[in-house]
Amino acid sequence: MRIGFGYDVHQLVTGRPLFLGGIEIPHSHGLLGHSDADVLIHAICDAILGAANMRDIGYHFPPVKGNEFENIDSKILLQKTISLIAEKGYIVGNIDATICAEQPKLNPHIPAMQQTLARCMNIDPDCVSIKATTTETLGFTGRKEGISAYAVVLIEKKA
Repeated sequence: MRIGFGYDVHQLVTGRPLFLGGIEIPHSHGLLGHSDADVLIHAICDAILGAANMRDIGYHFPPVKGNEFENIDSKILLQKTISLIAEKGYIVGNIDATICAEQPKLNPHIPAMQQTLARCMNIDPDCVSIKATTTETLGFTGRKEGISAYAVVLIEKKA
């Protein structure tokens, strides 16, 4: 068994949809990034890759203008990440993640995120813990300038 930690942050902007945990969430702002900027999936990918000692998401899916990853659905990046660790004989055991955002309220969307992420990784939704919190109006998150996510992942050698 191995444990990995991931973190990601993206700026909130107008004119983009908001994707978190593989689902679109109605909101006036979306996240700016090379892909769909799903901070939760990006943090999970980094945690998975870190646990397998395989560097980070930017190494495997570089943010180069005009490449195959530009505007990509982050669920595809997650599926590719699962394939990468499978080549080393690993599967995901469980995930514990936290999203930091002042708005929108995320708790109503957590079950759909869990289902979507579990499907992408071919694991039980009970193995995907997602929590949402605010920063009590402090910092860039509190000023509604961006959203961040943290993830801890346990991976195991396939039986």
